[in-house]
Amino acid sequence: MKTEALSRDTIPTIDISRFLTGRDAEKRAVAVEVAEACETAGFLILSGHGVAQSILDDAFQHSREFFDLEQAEKDRWRATGPSRQRGYHALATRGLANTLDKSVPLDLRETVFLGPVDDHRARFTEQPDALAAHAPNIYPENPGYFSPALVEIYQSFERLANDILRIFAIALEMPEAYFVDKMDHHFSILSSHHYPALSEPPLPGQLRTGAHTDFGAFTILAMTNAIGGLEALLPDGRWMPIKPRPGTLVVNLGDMMARWTNDRWTSTLHRVVNPPKIGAWGSRRQSIGFFAHPNFDAEIACIPTCLRPGVAPIYPPITAGEHIALKIAKSHQGTA
Repeated sequence: MKTEALSRDTIPTIDISRFLTGRDAEKRAVAVEVAEACETAGFLILSGHGVAQSILDDAFQHSREFFDLEQAEKDRWRATGPSRQRGYHALATRGLANTLDKSVPLDLRETVFLGPVDDHRARFTEQPDALAAHAPNIYPENPGYFSPALVEIYQSFERLANDILRIFAIALEMPEAYFVDKMDHHFSILSSHHYPALSEPPLPGQLRTGAHTDFGAFTILAMTNAIGGLEALLPDGRWMPIKPRPGTLVVNLGDMMARWTNDRWTSTLHRVVNPPKIGAWGSRRQSIGFFAHPNFDAEIACIPTCLRPGVAPIYPPITAGEHIALKIAKSHQGTA
């Protein structure tokens, strides 16, 4: 299937099954389509991605069951430490717009975070910060099927992330395995977000999720269809709703990929807007995202094919761990 033309109101949808099962020519054709989307939109929608719909459905269903519990029960699974992305984080405890040095009210969402399922701590015994990034997960025990469902979708998105990186490598005119040694001990984060229907007016400037760019290399996102959803900022300054077809997944680039590509690829500003009315029917929203973070000690420096002769890189080298730590700390500004 040919990529849908990027227009004033369209994010391209790309069938990557041809890459996953195809020959070199088909791989190259998919990579060309992906490169165009990454250069012009920073967002794309994937079909033919190989993640079973039943896995997505189970994760959403059991997440809803968890978020419907009493607050005291959910609070049993809170993480310790202000920046640790594990376990339950309550409504209005994080503000992603603050990562861009904005001062706005905290986001109207609650979240359960899951870090790497595989234990990579033995690799980082001499790096305390890396060990913190690989902290053990907090697995809620109620409802009983919730944590297994999160593990299953984490592992499915993890496999898809590796496939996406193979496509990205070819799209950047690098060997297909270019990113393999940069992601073999990754610290990617899965987040199951819940945006309840509003029960009272938001504070001035308060959104379900404030405008921000994502921290890592890229994000894989599944979402429910609801009033008050995801929007991306277009080059002409308009906010465009992102409405993927059923069975597809949204991918958006993060700040690390922009650094890797010397801004050849775009880390696009996006937000989740409020529903128009208090308690509006159909405004309860969920999303489940996989935030692809490379190895903690992976260097994020300009990829050779993204640097023209005689031109200096825009960004100095930084490790993935250093970059993420700075962003997460800012997201907690204003929390107690």
